[in-house]
Parts: sequence; C-alpha cells; structure tokens
Amino acid sequence: MGDQYEVSERGAGALTIPSLRWEEPPEGPVLVLLDQTRLPAEEVELVCTDVPALVQAIRTLAVRGAPLLGIAGAYGVALAAARGFDAEEAVEALAQARPTAVNLGYGVRRAAGAYRAAFAEGGAQAGAAAALAEARAVHAEDAEASTRMAQHGLALLGELLPGGGHRILTHCNTGALVSGGEGTALAVALAAHRSGELRRLWVDETRPLLQGARLTAYEASRAGMAYTVLSDGAAGSLFAGGEVDAVLIGADRIAADGSVANKVGSYPLAVLARYHHVPFVVVAPTSTVDLETEEGADIEVEQRPGQEVTEFSLPFVQGPGAEAGTGIPVAPLGAQAYNPAFDVTPPELVTAIVTEAGVVSPVTRDGLAEVCSTSRWSKSRSGNGMMAE
Repeated sequence: MGDQYEVSERGAGALTIPSLRWEEPPEGPVLVLLDQTRLPAEEVELVCTDVPALVQAIRTLAVRGAPLLGIAGAYGVALAAARGFDAEEAVEALAQARPTAVNLGYGVRRAAGAYRAAFAEGGAQAGAAAALAEARAVHAEDAEASTRMAQHGLALLGELLPGGGHRILTHCNTGALVSGGEGTALAVALAAHRSGELRRLWVDETRPLLQGARLTAYEASRAGMAYTVLSDGAAGSLFAGGEVDAVLIGADRIAADGSVANKVGSYPLAVLARYHHVPFVVVAPTSTVDLETEEGADIEVEQRPGQEVTEFSLPFVQGPGAEAGTGIPVAPLGAQAYNPAFDVTPPELVTAIVTEAGVVSPVTRDGLAEVCSTSRWSKSRSGNGMMAE
C-alpha cells in the first residue's frame, strides 16, 4: 500500500501536528494523517499516496471522528484524481470504509460531484483540480462550523447551568483530532475552559480502544484543562455523587427523528443523565444529520473485530501497521466477543443537539429539519447526508 510513517518528537503544549493535511512534494500529492492509533505515546504521521492506504487508515482508526472522516473522504477523491487513479473506484471504496459515519459519504459525494462536473467540461486535469478545491472547501467549512458550535454550546451551558463551575462528562474523543477546527463536544468544553467556567472535565476511558483515555486526555492536557480519566463503568458513581453537571458527546449519525448514533457507551450515559436530571447534550455539525434515515432503528451500526475486546493492543509499542491478533490476550482463546462500534440514543433522552446553525431543544423531527434548512446546508439528492449549497 502507498503509505509511510514519519515520527516527530514533540513537547507539551497545544496540538502541534494537524490531524490531516494535503501536501504536494515533487513526487506527487499526498494526504498526511496524524496516526491516532499511536497517541499519546508518540506523534506519528502516516503519508497516504493512494486511496487503498487511506481506506486502511480509516478502517484501523488511524484517522477517525465524524467531521474528519468527511474531510478525509473528500481529499481521498482528490488524491485519486490527482494521481491518475480511477476516481469512481475511489468513491466506492471510500464511501464503504465505515458505514455508520455519515460524514464520510458526505465528503466523498461533495468531491465526487465537483470532479464529475469539471471532468465533463474539461477532462481529467480539470476534474482533479475541482475535487481538490471542493475538499479544501469541506475542510474550511468544518473549521467554521466548529467555531460556531463552540459558541452555541457555551451559550447553552450558560442557560442550563447558570453560575459556571461546570463539571462536564464526555465520552470518546471530539476535539481537534476529529475536526478541521477544534472539534465538536470538546470544543464546547474548551470554550468553557477559556472563559473560566470549566471546573472539571470527566473523561470516560471509552473501551475497548480507549479514545477517551488516549486521545481526549491528550488534548485536554495540552490545552491545560482540569481533567480526570475514569473507567466507563465508574460513570454511574459520579452521577450518584452529584459530581456531573452536564454530559457532552459528539455524533457519527443523527437520524431524522433525532436519534443519535455515537461511540458505544453513549446510550448508558443518556439513561444515567435522565435518571439524575443532568443535561445530555449532543454537539455535531448539520453534515452529521441524515434526514433520509427516518429513525434510530434504521441506522446501520458497524461491528468491529472481536480482537479489540479479547486482546489488549498497544500499537505504538508493536510498531507501525500492527494487525489485530498481535495484542495481549485478556480472554480465553476462542472467546466470542460482541463489539458494536456505536450505540443509538433515542431523542427523548437528548436534552439538546447543538449544531453550527443553532440549537435544537427539545429534540423533535420538525425542529431538527428546521435547523438544517436554515443552515448553509441543504439535503443531498445523491444519497444519505447533507450537501452544501
């Protein structure tokens, strides 16, 4: 596969390497990714020269998170076109890499639509240039959406929790590592931190791949936030002790009725939050809203390899490209594993959905459709998801 690794030594501070960037060295354009499987031990860049390498990076979670997958998908189409590969094959391969994450298909369609229109008028070179321009537009739009979500989310926290001193619980990773900007839910927490209103960030470890312990803690530490990592099963005792003021999570797909698919473990937090009268807030751009998926039961939930549960794997110890099956066994040989990547939270358990276009609360089908229609996005006619006007 057309990929290679570059290792960079970094000190403490803010995120120093972007999660994703396009580069054009003399040997041809490449897509450079910060390999998230190797954080927090080291910052390693994965250089993709073709779409199969990018698809592998997506499937192994080297690049992950709903908004960033949309950006990666768009750049993937541009990469195939710029290097003279079959762009239509690239579209198909990328769109199927992770089925639950609606942003991936959204980004792919954006770049593919621009490529096809320009190709019809001016040929392959024009198509490649148009795909790259569209990918860059998707990237810039996500950065802008991140800023707006942080503003809306901070204002909502002020309404729900007057007086500041917020103790926020979050699950998985939703910061700059998953975005063209500063993220979704973690961007709101970061805004609260900067305004002096964040007392404590509770970070679920997020089993089985520890995106919270490895990635959210990594970002929170570099931002100077007061944070504490906890095992997923310990969240209930925090709620019972009155130590959580709000839950903030992201989303990988939001159905038309407001059902939210997010990293597995999110739904139990929503149940806990409802029982303990704690706001449960979802932060996601309107590009994550899929108005063609009617309800939560219609969302396809990705099933991940069982080895992620039955083994304890440390890729940064094993080296680049470590495969499943090479970790430390934590279950008997042959043990069966249930490993859904996501679960679905029904809208009645969601206090609010924060988007770049505004806040939906209460969460209803009509309210969600309205905020999407008043944003800069419109419903795509080419498949699930949202398309920029």
